[in-house]
Amino acid sequence: MSLHFQPIHLSDTERQILFVDGGVVAVLVRLSDAHGDEAGRWSLEAGFGRVGDPNPPTFESLDEAQAWIKGQIG
Repeated sequence: MSLHFQPIHLSDTERQILFVDGGVVAVLVRLSDAHGDEAGRWSLEAGFGRVGDPNPPTFESLDEAQAWIKGQIG
């Protein structure tokens, strides 16, 4: 399984697209100061297929997000 992130620029918010074997599986967004204690964490903005989640998790790092996504994909 080949996973890689690619940064994207939409407005002034930092985002990353995660590709698995060439297909998009998730979009992650870095939370701003407006999110209080969550600021600086990464949130699952959109997940596709088994990565979709009605209660999007947050992650301390992209490595943590990647590990969680690998677990979802199986």
